[in-house]
Amino acid sequence: MSRARIATALATLGLVLGVSACSNDSGGGADKDGAAGAGSSATPKARAVQDAYRKTVAADSARMTVTSEAVTEGQKVTAHGNGVVDLKDGASTMTVTSQGNRIEQRVVDGILYQKPSGSQRAELPGGKSWMRIDLKRLARSGSAGRTDASDPAEPIGYVKSVRSGDVTRIGEETVDGAATTHYRVNVPVSALAKGDTAQAQELSRQLGSTKLPVDLWLDDQGRMRQERVRMSMKPLAQRTPGKENTRVTSTTVLKFSDFGTDVEVTPPAAADTADMTDKLVKSGGSTAQSG
Repeated sequence: MSRARIATALATLGLVLGVSACSNDSGGGADKDGAAGAGSSATPKARAVQDAYRKTVAADSARMTVTSEAVTEGQKVTAHGNGVVDLKDGASTMTVTSQGNRIEQRVVDGILYQKPSGSQRAELPGGKSWMRIDLKRLARSGSAGRTDASDPAEPIGYVKSVRSGDVTRIGEETVDGAATTHYRVNVPVSALAKGDTAQAQELSRQLGSTKLPVDLWLDDQGRMRQERVRMSMKPLAQRTPGKENTRVTSTTVLKFSDFGTDVEVTPPAAADTADMTDKLVKSGGSTAQSG
C-alpha cells in the first residue's frame, strides 16, 4: 500500500465520515432518557457514556479538530483537520492537511465535497475543482467499511447503546482547559456493522477481535470533548491481493469545543464538481493508485 493511498484514505474517509457518524441518526433509537435500550440496570458510568451522544447532539454545533496517524509497512502518514460541524444534521466544513497537501472539504446532506491541492488535482477531470462523493451510497456499497479506508471514528455514534460491562472509568483529566472524565469503552463490532452480519464478520477478521476500544472524555455537562480510536487492521485479501498479512495501525483523535458556534455550509457550484463515487466504489474506498 502506497503512502498516497493511505493519505487519501485518511483525508477522504477517516476524517469526514467520523463527523457524519456522530451527527447522523440524531437521537434515533434512543429511549426517553436518551440511552438506547439502556434500562434502569445501567451503571452510572455506562449511563454517562450512553447519554453523551444525546447531550452532544443537543449542543447543536461545535468547532472540531481531527488528527489521524496511520502506520503500515514502516511508513507513517499523518493528517490534521479543523473546522465546524452542525451536530444535528451533519453539515460541516473543514480544512485538512496531510503530507503537505491541503484539502478543503464540506459535507452537505450526506454528500462530501473535496477541493484537493497539488498533485491530487490531477484526478479531477475537465478542469473541475471539487470532488463529489455520495457517502451514503459509498457505505451501502461496502467500500466505506471493508477496506483500508475504513472509518476509525465511527464508534462515537454507537456508544449510546453500550453495555455496563464494556465501560471503564479511567479518571478525571483536563482537555484543552476543560475538566473532563475519561472513560474507556469496548464497542461491539456488531454495532459498527449496523446489523449487517457479513460485514461484522469481516470487520472482526480484520481487527482480530469482536470489540473495538474507544476512549471518551466527557465534560461536566456530559458532552463529548474528545474521542480517541486506535485500530490495527489487516486488509481484505479480495481487495488487496497479496497484502492480506499487512497490518495497518491507526490512531484518530476527534475534539469538540465552542459548542453553539455558527455553522453555515453550502455545496460548491454543480458545474465545478466531478462525481467520484463510482471510482471510489470500484477501487474499494480510495481514489489514489496503490504502488
